[in-house]
Amino acid sequence: MPAEAAAAGAAQIGLFTPMALRGVTLKNRIVVSPMSMYSSHEGFADDLHLVHLGRFALGGAGLVMMEATAVQRDGRITHGCNGIWQDTHVPNLRRIADFLHRFGSVAGIQLGHSGPKGAAQRPWHGNGPLGPADAGRRNELPWQLASSSALPFDDGWTTPRGLTGSDLDRLVLDYRSAARRAREAGFDVIELHCAHGYLLHAFLSPLFNQRDDAYGGSLDNRMRLPLRVAEAVRAEMADAQPLFVRISAVDGVGVGWSIEDSVVFAKALAARGVDAIACSTGGAKLPRGQVLPSRDPGFQVPFAARIRRASGVPTIAVGLILAPQQAEAVLHAGDADLVALGREMLFNPNWSAQAALALPGGGWSAWPEQYAWWLERRARHLPPRGAP
Repeated sequence: MPAEAAAAGAAQIGLFTPMALRGVTLKNRIVVSPMSMYSSHEGFADDLHLVHLGRFALGGAGLVMMEATAVQRDGRITHGCNGIWQDTHVPNLRRIADFLHRFGSVAGIQLGHSGPKGAAQRPWHGNGPLGPADAGRRNELPWQLASSSALPFDDGWTTPRGLTGSDLDRLVLDYRSAARRAREAGFDVIELHCAHGYLLHAFLSPLFNQRDDAYGGSLDNRMRLPLRVAEAVRAEMADAQPLFVRISAVDGVGVGWSIEDSVVFAKALAARGVDAIACSTGGAKLPRGQVLPSRDPGFQVPFAARIRRASGVPTIAVGLILAPQQAEAVLHAGDADLVALGREMLFNPNWSAQAALALPGGGWSAWPEQYAWWLERRARHLPPRGAP
């Protein structure tokens, strides 16, 4: 169990308890999850990304994660996905990291590859595979997909090419180069996307992976590529930089990748220098009865708790975490070390700062000074506005 959990009785961990990871200290336990905007052009982040992420720093979050960022051009999900496959992407990313730092947030970036779920429409254009209408209206052509095996993600999707040994060697090098660029752009934390049916998850899960070589079959073999990537990225990072991995803790109900597999994977990742596991679920197309119910607040927290307790690796709880009291209860229970919010942050970018007002012992310190002096002045005359 993490050392913090053992000490929890003496000093209970709360939402605004700082957390040190290697050479980085988060001012609180609040993480803004990576959320794709599908609005980059040839992988370049722009002012939308600066404003989108910057407002979470102004709102007091401890760690703000850049959206899934492709390590190869053909590793994008859509034509609008962010990229880090070339050095010219770095300056735009550096603007974002610098702004997050200016307002006290740790800057993180998620590195990924779409695998069998690439060449897709942006969600507001349909969210399916690119087709003739996309080529005609937006000049967005599909590209050759890659995966662990030549199995389409779903009916109507392009059959991907199963990656060869030399393809895998190139991919590992591209992840390492992406990590170098992320470091040069000023990001403090790197997260590897091993979830939701994208490429690295497609190697882990037996629902995707039907290889009969050293990268398929047994659990050890299916973990081989993600572990190679983790080793390569860790080797490129500064020792002071934390490395996270986002996983699908289970594929579904009683099918595919299991929670027991996740515990084994977490231990193997930690042995290779990974510092925390973000515990999501799902990503494969499953019959209704095998899909994990996902409408209850905190529905994925038990997976973070199980992995944390069984592996001793710090975890990040995700999935319909809505209220400050709910988030704090996750930490008080020792179910996770950090809590990550996505859509709730879109609804209210000031969630973190308002949480500080809602919880006992909180105050105005979570607000940037440019806001706090106005709001404190108002508070002398009226009660503070309610928290989320």
